[in-house]
Amino acid sequence: MDIPLNPWRGRGLPDEVLSDAPWPSVDASRPEFLLSRCPTAAPTPLVPCSGFGARVMVKDERQRMGLGSFKALGAAYVIAHEAAATGSTDLSGALSGRVYVTASAGNHGLSVAAGARIFGARAVIYLAGTVPESFAARLRGKGAEVIRAGQEYEASMNAASRAARDNGWTLLSDSSWPGYFDLPHRLMEGYLAMAAEITGAMPDAPDLVMLQAGVGGLAGACAAWFRQAWGDGPRIVVVEPEAAPALRDSIAAGRPVTAAGPVSSMGRLDCKAPSLIALKGLARDADAFVTVSDAQAAAVLPQLEARGLATTESGAAGLAALRAMTPQPGREDRVLVILSEEAEM
Repeated sequence: MDIPLNPWRGRGLPDEVLSDAPWPSVDASRPEFLLSRCPTAAPTPLVPCSGFGARVMVKDERQRMGLGSFKALGAAYVIAHEAAATGSTDLSGALSGRVYVTASAGNHGLSVAAGARIFGARAVIYLAGTVPESFAARLRGKGAEVIRAGQEYEASMNAASRAARDNGWTLLSDSSWPGYFDLPHRLMEGYLAMAAEITGAMPDAPDLVMLQAGVGGLAGACAAWFRQAWGDGPRIVVVEPEAAPALRDSIAAGRPVTAAGPVSSMGRLDCKAPSLIALKGLARDADAFVTVSDAQAAAVLPQLEARGLATTESGAAGLAALRAMTPQPGREDRVLVILSEEAEM
């Protein structure tokens, strides 16, 4: 596996690039406070995983708040923050009349739907034609209205943006672009609750951290937190699908670029354009960017299922990249990987 080093490590992209984008937040206290008020919130386990040579610890996000992935900490946190800001004594109706709209290739939509339902708002989720109908049914089960638009994520995102503009709805994306930073910045901040759980359970820095990325929100938030908590100790590697290397290509170009490629089986990571907030942070904080093929991601699934860690190609991308690395980490090396979602039903 080719592992190109990040030439911007430690300093970030040139000042004139992404100057309007904020750095990722490193304030975990805000999501931790709201989570303390949520009856379904609880830390997820950090478990050892054998069979990869090194001493691998897996942060298992499959049962996060009953939504099946780390995304439960994102959009739902944004909506909770807005509900709390109303000052209402009855938060269950604090956002009555509000409509949150987004596009989703998976778990982000569930987080929007669940958050809207809890606080009295509506959720409208746009899905590309490639998203399975079983996922659409899960969204409807959370009270969301589901609309199909286009055959890829970018088309559904464009449709959601138009709907927000035409109807006066709140667009709640997990990506960011020029002029759209406030809500995705807060959404990424929600992921810090998971990152803080990890550093609380691992006071000593690991040698290597593998962070899978679509638009880069998870990777950007975690990398920023880990650098604050662990300094330059761990080597942080960002993992993308071979078909969607938006972050890798942007780092190579020294500016945001849109990647080109076929549809990937790593559906939750199959994003052709990076979140600008995530790109800004990862250019400073990540040591390297690698890609894995659909075949490599699929090949690791039976090994994980045999160890009680059944997941999807997207959820296993970090472990797939770890297995494909050359040279392999040593047997005494400590490696952190995030198992980001549950297996598909």
